[in-house]
Amino acid sequence: MNFAFKRRFRALNLATRTAWRNRGRPRIPGPWVPGSQHPDSLLLITLDSCRFDTLSSCSVPVISGVGPIHKVMAPSYFTYASHAAMFVGFTPGDGLSQEAIVNPKCGKLVRLHGGGSPSRANDRFVLRGRSMMEGFNNAGYITAGTGAVKWFDDSSDVGRLLVQDFQHYMYAGNAWSLRKQLQWLSETVGGARRPVFAFINIGETHVPYYYEGAPWSNADVTCRAFASSNNAVESARRQAACLTWVDQAIAPLVAAFSKANIMICGDHGDAWGEGGVWEHGFHHPKVMEVPMIFRVSDPTPSQAK
Repeated sequence: MNFAFKRRFRALNLATRTAWRNRGRPRIPGPWVPGSQHPDSLLLITLDSCRFDTLSSCSVPVISGVGPIHKVMAPSYFTYASHAAMFVGFTPGDGLSQEAIVNPKCGKLVRLHGGGSPSRANDRFVLRGRSMMEGFNNAGYITAGTGAVKWFDDSSDVGRLLVQDFQHYMYAGNAWSLRKQLQWLSETVGGARRPVFAFINIGETHVPYYYEGAPWSNADVTCRAFASSNNAVESARRQAACLTWVDQAIAPLVAAFSKANIMICGDHGDAWGEGGVWEHGFHHPKVMEVPMIFRVSDPTPSQAK
């Protein structure tokens, strides 16, 4: 079986699996129209492995237009653990801040009943369920999510456990499929007028730091644990280039949620040789510090607490 046939077969298999998983569930397709999403909707974007210094030093007008860039600590040092924490309301935070959401102890973006005590300030969403997805489902939302890195592969038991509560879900198949993810999301909830919880895990900022059409090969990895061919300068350059590309690609999506709630954050960072270590999967300051940007809308009367 040649490589091209394997790739086509895998793409067909992923598409078939996605269609089977989402069968019978109502979709509201449509293009991304600026400001069209309900003000009580929530868009959660995770920039996988994105370092704080990468985002803070890049020109990313779409992302930075959402709100100030905060330097916060990730819930964990690898993808699965950080997302499992976020999906029950524990987003990245800065414990020294007094600002709600920046410091989740002062006010959470999402709090689940039974999942921690109320914050000092008002929590934006208070939901009932075992995850924020189930909580939004119970609140009458449409929930749709798409993941890029392998932890989100719902053909595996561990990946399925992470994403099982989404009404609609698609695993992209690799870490450089943002265009496909955005297209699927628009075909699933782009025309919705009722509240939506939309999630997208973006893999381009993850090793190998590659986007579709980049002028380098996705097989040329510049950051790998225990490798002798690592290159910190090139890793920084490529992650920044990927983030700049991502910023342009997500512009229509972010614009559609311009009147709604948005959080964009890293799930963890990467070490680029600091202290002699590379990549992630361990506690290290460069792995734990991540960027976070958010905008919170006022709840409509039906959603007000």
